[in-house]
Amino acid sequence: MMTTDTRDWPARMRELGRQIRRVREFLGLSQDQVARLAGVSQGAVSRLEAGRGLATPMLIVLKVHLVLARALSAFDPALLDDQIRETLGLGGLMAAAPTATENGGHPITRDRELEEMVQLYRSLSERQRRTLVAVVRATATSLVKGTEEKSELA
Repeated sequence: MMTTDTRDWPARMRELGRQIRRVREFLGLSQDQVARLAGVSQGAVSRLEAGRGLATPMLIVLKVHLVLARALSAFDPALLDDQIRETLGLGGLMAAAPTATENGGHPITRDRELEEMVQLYRSLSERQRRTLVAVVRATATSLVKGTEEKSELA
C-alpha cells in the first residue's frame, strides 16, 4: 500500500497558490474574472492563491487551472523566453489542448466531419472562433433556406 506524506501538503498548496497568482497576474486577470470564468467563487480563488485552501476540492483547482491554461493558449509559446516560463512556473500549462488522437483516440463525436470541425475550432484563437461560428451559422441558414425553397417548388 502506498502512503502519502501529508506534512508537505500545506507547503505544496502554498506553492500552487503562488504559481496560480503569478500566472493570473501575468495574464492581467483579476481573481473575480478567473472565478467567473471558472464558475467558482472569488473567495475560493483567493484561498487557493493564498495557500489557505488546504481542503479545496480538486474540481475547483482543475477549473481554475483550465481557465488559466485556456488564457495562456492565446499566447504564442515562442514569445515567452525560458526565464519567464520558469518565473511563472508554466511547465505543462503552455501545451496545446489534446486532440482526439492525443486523447487516447476518443473523439467527442462519431461523425468524422464534425470531429474535424471541432479540431479546427480548437486550433483557432478566440476571435477566429467567433468568425468561424458566424460563417458556419450563415452557411447553415442559407442551406436550410435553399432546401425549403426546393421543397416548395416540388
